[in-house]
Amino acid sequence: MLAYARDRRRFLLFGRPRRVGGEVRRERATRLLDSLLTLGPTFIKLGQLLSTRPDVLPPQYIEVLSALQDEVPPADWADAKPVVEAELGPVEERFETFDTDPISGASLGQVYRAAVDGREVAVKVRRPEVEELVEADLRVIRWSLPILMYFVDDSRAFSLENLADEFARTIREEMDYEREATMLAEIRSNFAGDDRFAVPAVIESHSGPRVLTMEYVGGTKINDVDELKRRGIDRSRIAENLERAYLRMIIDDGVFHADPHPGNLAVDDEGRIVFYDFGMSGRVDEFVQGKIVEFYVAVANRDTDAILDVLIDIGTLSPEADRQVMAEVMELAIEDARGEHVEQYRVQQIIGRIEDSIYEFPFRLPANLALVLRVATVVEGVCVTLDPDFDFIDTATDYLTEQGYREESVRRYLEEGGERVRESAESATRILPKSERALDRLDRDDLFVRVGVEDADRAFEKLAKRLVYGMLLTMGLFSIGVLYALEAPLAAIVAAVFTAAIGIQLYRSFRQPRRSLGSAPQFTRQNLRQRREDD
Repeated sequence: MLAYARDRRRFLLFGRPRRVGGEVRRERATRLLDSLLTLGPTFIKLGQLLSTRPDVLPPQYIEVLSALQDEVPPADWADAKPVVEAELGPVEERFETFDTDPISGASLGQVYRAAVDGREVAVKVRRPEVEELVEADLRVIRWSLPILMYFVDDSRAFSLENLADEFARTIREEMDYEREATMLAEIRSNFAGDDRFAVPAVIESHSGPRVLTMEYVGGTKINDVDELKRRGIDRSRIAENLERAYLRMIIDDGVFHADPHPGNLAVDDEGRIVFYDFGMSGRVDEFVQGKIVEFYVAVANRDTDAILDVLIDIGTLSPEADRQVMAEVMELAIEDARGEHVEQYRVQQIIGRIEDSIYEFPFRLPANLALVLRVATVVEGVCVTLDPDFDFIDTATDYLTEQGYREESVRRYLEEGGERVRESAESATRILPKSERALDRLDRDDLFVRVGVEDADRAFEKLAKRLVYGMLLTMGLFSIGVLYALEAPLAAIVAAVFTAAIGIQLYRSFRQPRRSLGSAPQFTRQNLRQRREDD
């Protein structure tokens, strides 16, 4: 926090902001990563959530924290066994076999292989006493939040407050295995009959609030490209199916698996995509679904104005943002998403224009979109790993066309256009009578104009401060002269110090500090190409 404060005001109390380079940010991010790992399960989860929030942290932090895996040493079976038996009864009686060596260990739970009624199952067990630890950590975060918000600007404070509320809700939901079982069963029913995907079934007789028993479905980790290639799996088809699955979950079903990192996705021997771990899952309301459809249709049509309208409607983009600059940013983002070459000089030009036109990148991330953004970014990364030339915009466009969303969007646009024409015609019929009444009042000297002055830049406040500083400076200089003439050197020195301080304040009031983004643009495919060239 001290370093961040120094970045904003070089000498803490006064001075211009300092520009911090990428290496300094990366070094700080690495220290933060080490601290999160040391602090334990709750803060590991917090780091994972922060890695999906570019509205809170600079790109270097996102890059470093993205490597944070939810993997910690498993708890001893002697500690985990009482949890299982408290929920289900004696392990030897409830399971035919039970392997006490966990097949995976995470910050909140760990998974074991077992057998029930001749079926191989996976048993997810909540870590012993993790509830008390999480609640204590959440209290620390809640108490620390006001201090953090004091050091950051308004837009970051907005995002931090949302982030804290979202994190507390998400981690509590992830510890509730009954909720996970409900979400898993709902998503499984939505994909029933689709042989491209496999969602494990819940064994309800062996599940509870702290233990979740599921059908065991094996497979190859989805980012194990060499093994998939050896088995002759069509990776481009897997990437396309994966994106279609998430488009369907978010746009059509309204319930989705929200943690699609490679550890939770696999490909089985039949070429089906297998989903694991539904602890982090979410729902999308109809309003957000509609806006997501509008966003994808606008991206497919390369209609940057429509993209900006959707972002403003959904609360992600500030209405005061420079639309021309933001439109160029969107064009660059679409080009990069399609795998097209992005010239570096164009990037630098746009960044320069952003620095000249706005003080902060005007994007915010409402809480109801945080999980959707996480899914979109992580899924794209997985798809590009499977197929470096994968074009998710083409796939999304095909999906929207097949489902009739693009035609529906055109029909709605025509209907709205007709409604606007009708309203314009009605307005035109009312203009002439109103104009005649206004002219009559003007002729009678009975027309008054009320003017409201908006001072968004606080110009009047600055002017008032300068006037006060100027008067104090004049009084100080006069006092120095009088005290010197009266041979009162100590009093003259005090007056001189006071006058100098006022002079500094007056000087600073005329300075216009130039704030900038201080971050370099990052593009997924450009970075991927660069890494391949380096290799």
